[in-house]
This record gives sequence, structure tokens and C-alpha cells, in this order.
Amino acid sequence: METILDAASGAIAPALVLLPGAYMQARDFATHGFIPAARKTGGWGDIAAVETGMEAYLDTSIIRRLHEAIAPVRSGHRRIWLAGISLGGLGALLYAREYPDAVEGLLLLSPFIGTRGAVTGVIEAGGFDAWQAPAGDAATNEHRLLEWLKAYRPGDERWPEFYLGYGKYDRFAASCQLLAKILPAERVVTVAGGHDWDTWTVLWDRLLHTARFRDD
Repeated sequence: METILDAASGAIAPALVLLPGAYMQARDFATHGFIPAARKTGGWGDIAAVETGMEAYLDTSIIRRLHEAIAPVRSGHRRIWLAGISLGGLGALLYAREYPDAVEGLLLLSPFIGTRGAVTGVIEAGGFDAWQAPAGDAATNEHRLLEWLKAYRPGDERWPEFYLGYGKYDRFAASCQLLAKILPAERVVTVAGGHDWDTWTVLWDRLLHTARFRDD
């Protein structure tokens, strides 16, 4: 796994861990200016871009591998934020579900939260409030993640803070809209874009200026 670390002194400031999507590399965050943009806003400690590989999602080892990859960051910071694009957004959510006390917040860009069939099931039920996960063995890993999201309550200290950004013409727009409905409006940013770096770069800048991650 490739990890790019942009170190900074001070464990009080939150660390930021960036998770790329499918067919992306950790270095893409530097190439597209994500790390310099985060530094420009100020307030961050260490910034790490972590490449776990798609196979980690396929064999469900993503949580363990991510936990190991960010161990150096966790050891130096009491506050961690995860930022993920597409499949990286899924990784951020899965990790936050497993280690809610270790993650202060999530910055999600066009996150993949489930296959079309699973997401459609929630939409057709009328949203998370009305939807019920399949019982027993019929519930898949993605159903369990959706059930966790269904229980999300903004402002509950037991949960990380969620911030969401997506393009209105993104191929995951329907699932992002579903997720947006459980978040306060001020935590959701949209632009007229698709599932691409040009859109994510604009969204990233807006999320960095929206998220309340700094100590007051």
C-alpha cells in the first residue's frame, strides 16, 4: 500500500486521511491539489493519502488494512478526519462504523454507499426512515452499512460528523441525494458536475471551507 504523508507538528490539530476511489492512486491527491488546498485552509496536523487497493474492498479486508495503514497518524493525533472519493468514501464510512470513537469527522465526495439494487430498495421504500433491512442471513454487508446510516443522528456525539459533496450529474447522484436527506443542509455541497476530478476539486475547496473541524 502506498502512503503519502505531509507531516505537520502539533497533535492538537486534527489529522486528515485521504482515501482514493477505484483505479486511483494516493499520489492523485497531490497531483490534483487536494493536499495543498487543505494546507491553505489551515488547521490540519498531519495529512496522509492512503492507497489500500480495490482488492481490499472485494475481500472485505479494507477496515483492517486501513487501520494498519493509518496507525502512524493515529499514534500522533487524538483527532482524525477521513476524506474519501467514491469507493474511498465507502472505506471511510466502513472504518467510521467500526471505530466511531477514533474518527471525528468524514468528508465524503461522491461516495459509493451500495450497489444500485440496494440503494434503489431504500429509495423505493421512501428513504431511510421507512426502509427496513432484510432480516437474518438475507442481510448483506451493504445492507448492514445502510442500516447503520439509517440510525445516523446529526449532533449525536457517538457519531462522527458527516459532510457530503457531489456533482448533480454524478452517476452516484441518487445515492448521494439519499445520504443528503439525513444530513443538515449546511453539511451538503453540490455543483453542476459529474464523477470526475474537475468536479471533486471544486467540491473539495468548498467542503474545506464548510466543515467545522477547527478548535474554536
